[in-house]
Amino acid sequence: MDLRGKSVVITGAGKGIGKALALALAKEGANLGLISRTSGDLEALKAALTEVYDVKVSIAVADISVQEEAERAVVSLQNDLGAFDALINNAGVAQFGTFLEMDPADWRRHLEINLFGVYYVTRAALPAMIERSSGNIINISSTAGERGFATGSAYCSSKFALMGMTESLAQEVRKHNIRVTALTPSTVNTPLAENAGLKIGDEDRMMQPEDVAELTIAALKLPDRVFLKTAGIWTTNPQ
Repeated sequence: MDLRGKSVVITGAGKGIGKALALALAKEGANLGLISRTSGDLEALKAALTEVYDVKVSIAVADISVQEEAERAVVSLQNDLGAFDALINNAGVAQFGTFLEMDPADWRRHLEINLFGVYYVTRAALPAMIERSSGNIINISSTAGERGFATGSAYCSSKFALMGMTESLAQEVRKHNIRVTALTPSTVNTPLAENAGLKIGDEDRMMQPEDVAELTIAALKLPDRVFLKTAGIWTTNPQ
């Protein structure tokens, strides 16, 4: 698929993987809808993109864990860009702590953002894709959605649930020519990983947001007759 002139929406677009996705997709000529909770990040990114690339960039400030805000953001971007050719659900939160130490509100927050946020945005965007009988949905999950680890009960639960939702939705909407993919990167050198206290190690050897963006674009460019169901990407030798 040629991405020039296509409309691609990214959640969590202000930093990390989301920002790298926006830069890579703008280079491909895609028009972008950017969603984040921080208006300053979105404004700065929009200015940087439109200064270099001849693409349309629309932004929407929203906390996607709030259904009304997620739906309002989708409507706003659809009004600017039309129906989405692709939706990349990237926004997420990560915090680690033992099962008993983590505050229940923090535990719940993982599900609200990492699972329900994806659900709300996708649910709002999906009808237009079904009407057009075309679309791509890529959910940025994690290796934590494939295996659990100590202190990761909240994060892993949210990502395991996201994997289940992704596979179920893929089976449901493939009859409408809509492709649904889960990407499962290991630790990526992002502010989210740093804030969560993950060991980044040698930055030159660690996976970068741009690496995940490259895989995402490769998935989008596959012929319409096929889709990438799940793909993992790992740092080759982080130590």
